[in-house]
Order: sequence, then C-alpha cells, then structure tokens
Amino acid sequence: MIRIGVVGYGYWGPNLVRNFFECPDTQVAAVADMRQERLDLVTRRYPGLRLTTSYKDLLNDPSIDAVAISTPVTTHFPLAMEALRAGKHVLVEKPMAASTEEAERLIQEAERRNLVLMVDHTFVYTGAVRKIRELIDRGSLGNLYYYDSTRVNLGLFQHDVDVVWDLAVHDLSIMDFLLPEAPAAVSATGLSHVRGAAENIAYVTAFYDSPLIAHLSVNWLSPVKVRRTLIGGSKQMVVYDDTESSEKVKLYDKGITVKNGPESLYKLLVGYRSGDMYCPQIDVTEALRLEAQHFAECITTGKTPLTDGYSGLRVVSILEAASRSMKERGREVRLKTYAGSHPVCA
Repeated sequence: MIRIGVVGYGYWGPNLVRNFFECPDTQVAAVADMRQERLDLVTRRYPGLRLTTSYKDLLNDPSIDAVAISTPVTTHFPLAMEALRAGKHVLVEKPMAASTEEAERLIQEAERRNLVLMVDHTFVYTGAVRKIRELIDRGSLGNLYYYDSTRVNLGLFQHDVDVVWDLAVHDLSIMDFLLPEAPAAVSATGLSHVRGAAENIAYVTAFYDSPLIAHLSVNWLSPVKVRRTLIGGSKQMVVYDDTESSEKVKLYDKGITVKNGPESLYKLLVGYRSGDMYCPQIDVTEALRLEAQHFAECITTGKTPLTDGYSGLRVVSILEAASRSMKERGREVRLKTYAGSHPVCA
C-alpha cells in the first residue's frame, strides 16, 4: 500500500484526495494546506484524516511514500524539489514547473535518487484521448496533416500565469501524447485586455519537420465554453469535443485525393472523399482514477510513467517559447529536442 500525502486542497486537491482514497493500492496519509478553512472542508468529508498547515510535516514523515502537489505554478518547483530530496515519489500538477531549467533540475534529482516523478497531465488518461491515440497508432488517420484545437471560456483569470500556461497546457499535453513527433518551433501572439495583467487571449502555432502543423486558440473572454479539437489525416479525420456528454470522439471518413491530370503533367486534380462518420466506444473510467492507479503501479514496479518528467519538460519548453514569442509579437522560436518525444501507452 502506497501512502500518499497531498499538498494543496484548493481547486484540484479535492479530486486528488478522492481518487487516491478510492484507489485500492494507495492510502491518503495526510493533507496539507496553509488555509485552515480548506482543511475544515477535508475534516467534514474525511473525518479523522491527518491535517496540517505545513507541507514539511508530510516530508518529515517517514511513513509517507509519495507526495501529490496541487498548488500554484510558481510553487511547483520548490515543493517538488524538497519532496524529492526528502526521498518521496512525486506527482506534480501541470505545468510541472515555471521554466525548462526548473523542470530539468527536477528530472535530474528524481533520476539521481531513483524516484518516480510524474506530471498530472490528466487528459492523457481520458478514454477519449487514449482512443484517438489508438486510432493514430494503427494508421486509421494515415499521414497526419494538422492538429487544431480551441479551448475558450469566460474566466477564470489567473494572477500568476498567462492564458497559454493556464489553458494551452492541456492541449499541449494531449499533443505530446498523440502526435508521433515533437514540434521544431513555435510562434504565438496574444493580448491582455486588463492593464498590468498577463495575456488573456492567445493563438499558438507549432511547426514540425514533417508536413504537419498544430494551432491552438485559447482565451478567457469567450461568451461560451468550447473544448474542441480537430485532427486531420490523409485517410480520416477526428473531431474531439470534450463538452459532449457522450460521443466525444467522432471519426470521419472524409478527405482529399490529389493526382496529376492526364491532359497535363503539371495540372493537379483534387478529389473530395466523403464517407461515413462513426463514434468509437470509449472507456468512461474517470481519468484521474486511472492516473492514481498508474502512479501507484510505477512506484511499485519501477515502470516509467506515461506522463513522466520528460513529458512535462517538453510541455513546459513549448509554454516558455510561446510566452517568449508573444512578447516579441509572434517571432518564431526554435525548440530544443528532448528525450522520448512519443510516450508509450500504458
């Protein structure tokens, strides 16, 4: 049984506590939060659970095997580093750090101590995203042409990060899992409509060495909530709508065929193919439950997490480059190549 300490009981912390409670291989040993009113909520839901206002109490407890960190982005690095140095396995909320330098240091520390460092890229564990990965891996889509996502809603404005770090991080983690290669460069534009605040609307384009392009639209100023992704291939195309209660993934047998016309060697003919649409069956198990089980399995067996430190590093590197590009009005920023650009399915 893996004993877990959870740091942070704000927006996401309650979900972590609940799923680790329900996971047969883990036990929630304690919860830490600086705000007593948040700990009072824990007491009402889980009477008798050990609570503390200091995360150091968790790190100093030798009976705790791992720590799950659900706190603001700027605190991820110092908290995760202290936990690793205390000999704890770590699950850290996304993005895993505020810079690539911090992410690299966390990876090095975890590897040096032979500890599991896992990033909470929750969407990777959803049935919808895993089904799309399955379709891509078996060649159903053919050669990939584009990845286009829209993730918009009205608020909530964040005080410590811009809209790319808040919303695009989800789509970047999905891209990192789904696409067979990592982007080579990024360009981004964005604006802030609140004086002194970070960008609240942004457009991010990722360029690849192959004929593949990805585009992300994110903002906090939309009158409607949209969570839609289009993935186009030479054979078929996918529409993934996370706001759908059912039929989140739709596979369209639509596309184009291009060939030279017989009357001219240089004349191209474009044909349009329009076939059936079907909705594949997807696993409806809660993503965070699968993630909690996977974290415990990796600790027990030494298996590399599906969303390991390197996946977190690759996402942070794109976020960092996108923010830099926005400051320079869309200048293309080249990306460094990191290990393991296409994680292996669990």
